[in-house]
Amino acid sequence: SGRALPGSKARHSERKPASPLGVASHPRDLEGTISLHRDGYAFVTPDPALPSGADVFIPPPFVAGAMPGDRVRVRVRPGSRADRLEGQVVNILQRAHTSVVGIFHRDVRGDYVQPLDARLRERIRISSEGQAKPGKPSRHRVIGDQSRAHTSGDLDGMVVDVELTRFATGVAPAQGRILEVLGRRDDFGVDVEIIIRKHYLPHRFSESALAEAAAIPAAIAEAVLLDRRDFRSLPIVTIDGESARDFDDAVLVRPLAGGHFELQVHIADVAHYVQPGSAIDEDARQRGTSVYFPDRAVPMLPLELSTNLCSLRPHEDRLTMSCLMEIDAEGKIVSHELMPGVIRSAARMTYTQVNAILEGDTALRHEFAPLVAGFEAMAALQKVLYAARMRRGSIDFDLPEPEIAFDEFGLMRSIVKSERNIAHRLIEEFMLAAAETVARHLRAAGAGRAGDPGAPNPAEPQAGGVAQPRQAPRQSIVESVYRIHEQPELKKVLDFEQTAAAFGYSLGLGPLPVKQMRVGGRSVSIPQEGKFRISPRHYQRLAEKVAGKPEERILSFLMLRSLKQARYSANNAGHFALATDCYTHFTSPIRRYPDLMVHRILKSLLASEQPPPDLRSRESLEPKCRRCSEQEREADDAERELMDWKKVRFMEQRLGDEFPALILHANRDGFFVELEDQFIEGLVPASALDDDRYYFRSATQEWIGERSRRRYRLGARLTVRVDRIDPVRMQIHFAPVPAP
Repeated sequence: SGRALPGSKARHSERKPASPLGVASHPRDLEGTISLHRDGYAFVTPDPALPSGADVFIPPPFVAGAMPGDRVRVRVRPGSRADRLEGQVVNILQRAHTSVVGIFHRDVRGDYVQPLDARLRERIRISSEGQAKPGKPSRHRVIGDQSRAHTSGDLDGMVVDVELTRFATGVAPAQGRILEVLGRRDDFGVDVEIIIRKHYLPHRFSESALAEAAAIPAAIAEAVLLDRRDFRSLPIVTIDGESARDFDDAVLVRPLAGGHFELQVHIADVAHYVQPGSAIDEDARQRGTSVYFPDRAVPMLPLELSTNLCSLRPHEDRLTMSCLMEIDAEGKIVSHELMPGVIRSAARMTYTQVNAILEGDTALRHEFAPLVAGFEAMAALQKVLYAARMRRGSIDFDLPEPEIAFDEFGLMRSIVKSERNIAHRLIEEFMLAAAETVARHLRAAGAGRAGDPGAPNPAEPQAGGVAQPRQAPRQSIVESVYRIHEQPELKKVLDFEQTAAAFGYSLGLGPLPVKQMRVGGRSVSIPQEGKFRISPRHYQRLAEKVAGKPEERILSFLMLRSLKQARYSANNAGHFALATDCYTHFTSPIRRYPDLMVHRILKSLLASEQPPPDLRSRESLEPKCRRCSEQEREADDAERELMDWKKVRFMEQRLGDEFPALILHANRDGFFVELEDQFIEGLVPASALDDDRYYFRSATQEWIGERSRRRYRLGARLTVRVDRIDPVRMQIHFAPVPAP
């Protein structure tokens, strides 16, 4: 069940500005991972991190042939700006990848491949031994079609996967040989194949993993059930989307006396089937997460597990890790139990069905009559839990999500706002409650083992109904994986406050801590992070103020951009957006490796055993958490890039068409708009503002006409025309349509 948690994904790039304080002014060598930008420059993230948390900026001439993800050594020197470090790559220590996907071309100087990754701007020469010989067939694989053979004369314009036999040096070009011919760019399914390879997503399971999966018996042995709680007689159900195939959570809600509720959340016991160190486990670890494309998924686990043995399919016995909670009328979890279980789902429900039942659909209420009372109890509990979460200050950006319909050729047919109904909301609240309960249990049990007299009891009431002052999160000696979301950076908050003020709004923080300093002969505003305090309630209150107003979309979008990305860590730092000091991911072990790690730790704790060796110490857990965070971001980028590709192809058929749009962002290149009700973004370049001479005012992020005084500012609505499509860079350019 692919559900996004509030504040869990901020889909924007964050580059931390370097404070000049504490940075040596003389050159020094650092090691780290490089990330490239399509304009040629790069950033290196030092490892270990600098005290300021800053990345190192690498100007285009000094990238020295490094590729995205490479581990490099850089020589750092004071930058041309007071607020960042600059450097140059002096050595490439480890290559991240050895293949590139691109388009094959032939010219008089020989064959070459132009990478499809806009960050890789240099051609790759195909060496003579890597060229397809005349008449020699090469595989041409097309999704949804049979494999076909093509001779070398057919390769021009084909998308190919190239193994690099010599890397670019900054002086000499890279060389390579063709590994695979994927097809023409517009062939059905080739776009997914390109994205998979461009983002280096593992997409083929090892023979060992497939053999292990096939060898797992389908029947559950009676001995396995001896130490499990039996829930098979209860009316437990799964609630998912219509197209879902992997069901990793099932729920039951029952009213109790005094306005209390019993909430049962049952999660697929993947850890029972996937043993540490197995081939299946190794493949899952390399993936870190499942990746979901509109017409295809790249699963973390073999299908025999993800859609069969682990999936909580209806009317079949399935093993679970179960979380039972008693919740009072104020939304506090007053007690809980965690245990291995076995369930037999009574029904595979969809969000649409449950929503219709709760809205009074007579036919569905009759069809699922034995379950209706349970659904009504779920709706009642959802209101209680949501109200409690809002009282403690949790942020809930109810931003619309696009839902895309495709035709039989894989082309976009339409984009509409996806429906988020009460069924989505109740599952979201139940998963949040279970994940927070597990996180608190692990933290409390560990602190108790340490002999901490102040350690919380696993069954003590949790903060649900009332807001609590933020305290330093307690750490435990039973280490675990936490989902953390740190306080936003002061600079991001300052930028947002400046923009919000133009709309007449504020987060209500009062005077912000900024100190003026002389750096390099200039006066620079230095944020004083140590004196900076902000709570999620500031965001929540502003979100409530703008709800339903014309500026809601732009301000919600900008608030989200001001927040950090959530990530995994062995160091519990709390979750800012959820307004909780302890949170983890527990409810999706079929598709997320961090959840599987949490399950292993929890099962060891419940059995009074040591966790697997690689999960016992914070030192061993933290690199795994960091890698899982990187894999999550890569999967997000891949999913988003494929959607962008689909949108570009959709708009290619609409050149010259006009659409109402909203300005989301502005810079010196122009401004970015989102088509209203279409969820398609594109650039209105400054060159398209040709009815006047315009200049950019950075303080207010607006373009102003010198003669007409016409203004294009954030949040403004206008009509735009589809002016140009760049399918290689996947960019849509618009031009403003003059008002009548």
